[in-house]
Amino acid sequence: MSTNRSAYLLRRLLLAVPTFVGITLVCFALTRILPGGPVEMRLLRMRGIGAGDRAQSARGAPSITEAQRAELNRKFGFDQPFFAQYGRWLVRDRMGLRLASYDFPNRTALELIRSRFPVSLWFGVAGFVLSYLVCIPLGIAKALRNGSRFDAATSLLVFVGYAIPTFAFGMLLKTVFCGTVDGLWDLFPLGGFESPGADRLGGWARLCDRAWHMALPVACYVAGNFAVLTLMMKNALLDQIASDYVRTALAKGACFRRAVWRHAFRNALIPIATGFGGILTVLFAGSIIVESIFDVPGMGQLSLMALTSRDYAVFMALLALTSSLQLLGNLISDLSYMLIDPRIHFGQ
Repeated sequence: MSTNRSAYLLRRLLLAVPTFVGITLVCFALTRILPGGPVEMRLLRMRGIGAGDRAQSARGAPSITEAQRAELNRKFGFDQPFFAQYGRWLVRDRMGLRLASYDFPNRTALELIRSRFPVSLWFGVAGFVLSYLVCIPLGIAKALRNGSRFDAATSLLVFVGYAIPTFAFGMLLKTVFCGTVDGLWDLFPLGGFESPGADRLGGWARLCDRAWHMALPVACYVAGNFAVLTLMMKNALLDQIASDYVRTALAKGACFRRAVWRHAFRNALIPIATGFGGILTVLFAGSIIVESIFDVPGMGQLSLMALTSRDYAVFMALLALTSSLQLLGNLISDLSYMLIDPRIHFGQ
């Protein structure tokens, strides 16, 4: 059994390498094929064209010579063969982390990512932990009280939360609790991660200030997973309670509480374990929608800025790191399966 598991994990780890290469190779090729790349954007700036005129083509402009275009291609490395460019990006530039940003030439992709990562880390950890702390107990309570008024009322709440899109829920929270409309509550700031001058506050005061700013964005984070996790936990526990081994335990004299918590609960966690690996991408990638609504300077907002401004150096670095963490997260999910249920057999 242990040999099969080790072999399975080794195969998954080895399979992650060609998967990563395939993902990054395809996206790297698209950045070289699609129009509006760094050369075109630089040529538009040389012509003095503003952001509203960027749809114009820079080719054929009398003020731009072919020598200037060739120099820009050489500067960005586009004059090399495609696979040579990819190999340099992957090995020499460390998946693009050493490349200078096209929008911020004095800062590398790694420096930009490093400046935004702590913010997404705070929101990611808080949202992930609260999601499981709320949804798992609620799902258990709904399963144990299946068909009751409590189950019906919470189901209504869950389905309403599931039906509201994240951006609509965020705007609703911002409208109601941020004082944007007269007569409503002005309890939380409109956005940001912390107040100006918060670095001069003491440890506890600064933590409270961050919690004040994070309350509404984290509520949006939790709402995104609230319905799925709650119903998954409820249905998984109901399936386990109705299984033969629980009925056998009850027939042998075990009380219902012991049968549920000693036997059914652990097996009901197996479907929930699929989300454990996702914490890595949540911590790193952030949420573009939530960060845009509440003006949070995190990884999601950085990826949106890189994509809209065609800053492919930063975008590809983000893609490489996110892909690596997603593949690692899948492996963590498999390990979670093993820890929760040792009976799982990964044979050939």
